[in-house]
This record gives sequence, structure tokens and C-alpha cells, in this order.
Amino acid sequence: MISIKIYKKGEDVLIAACDEKLLGKKFEEGKFQIYVSPGFYEGERVTIEVLKKFLEEATIANLVGQETINCAIEMGIIDPNCVIKIKGVPHAQMVKMMI
Repeated sequence: MISIKIYKKGEDVLIAACDEKLLGKKFEEGKFQIYVSPGFYEGERVTIEVLKKFLEEATIANLVGQETINCAIEMGIIDPNCVIKIKGVPHAQMVKMMI
């Protein structure tokens, strides 16, 4: 399952999503670190199909974990070359540019 939390501010919709098993864990490697904070990422538990629907509406996304990242790559909203791994855990961010 994926944990997803939605933040709305004006026209922006930020999606924070992670593989559920990563909640509350911290990963460090060299100068990089990420804390998968329950305060930021913990929310509704959803399937990949539901995550896709939320990501279609997102203007900003902060994504952590193999399942979550694979979904975004399959949708074409994350370039696999732009994914960083910290202790083997993939992390990526997306911003839709509105013109």
C-alpha cells in the first residue's frame, strides 16, 4: 500500500506519497538524508490505481519508495534519470509548470 497525504493551497495541490513500509524511517548516505516523516507523508492508504488518480491532479509531488516512484515513472511524470537513491531508497519530486 501507499500512504498519501494531500495539501491544497490556492491552485496548487501537493501530494506527499510513500511506500507505507517506509513511514517513520530515516535514510542517510553521504551528504544526503531523508526522513519519511509520518507528519508529512502519513495519510490515507491507497492502491497504485488510486495513487495514479491523485498524481494526475497534483501540481507538486514529493515521492519516496520503489512502488511509489515506479508508478510515477510509468505515468511519465518522473524521469527515471532524475530519481535519487539514498541507502537504496528512491526519492523524487515533481512540479508542473503552468504557463
